[in-house]
Amino acid sequence: MPDLIHDLVNDRIQTLHREAEEQRLVLRVTRVQRARRKVKRANERLHEALSRQV
Repeated sequence: MPDLIHDLVNDRIQTLHREAEEQRLVLRVTRVQRARRKVKRANERLHEALSRQV
């Protein structure tokens, strides 16, 4: 019985580690998406500014 409890505890710890890693990955993806949107908007503003110069 103690082995079963030990195994269950280890499984839960591994699950928590996996879930934490998934959350870190989601956060990184979200940050990259936000950065890409900012770059796109900056490029659009630059393009507009350059087109007004001509």
